[in-house]
Amino acid sequence: AEAMKVLGDKYFSGDLGLAKDVSRAIELWTEAAELGSVEAHNELGIVYYNGNGVEENKSSSIHHWQQAAMKGDVESRNNLGIAEYKNGNYKLAVQHWMISAKM
Repeated sequence: AEAMKVLGDKYFSGDLGLAKDVSRAIELWTEAAELGSVEAHNELGIVYYNGNGVEENKSSSIHHWQQAAMKGDVESRNNLGIAEYKNGNYKLAVQHWMISAKM
């Protein structure tokens, strides 16, 4: 799973002589996430939240961050806090940040 996640990173940025291919990166991250990679879930959350290479989809973004956060990913928990803050849910945002600070 982690090798797929890293290869997805390389396609996303066009590193190691690979042509930049965001759709291939998303495919690899999706496979890696299905195999349990919390980092892949986080990357998918970021691209769906920002609409970077895919149509913006906040609910998919939140889903991926929740999956990773439940498995202990600090960055995903922080991203959930940021998303809640931007939605005006300040109390929930602080809860996410407190959890991430304790991880």
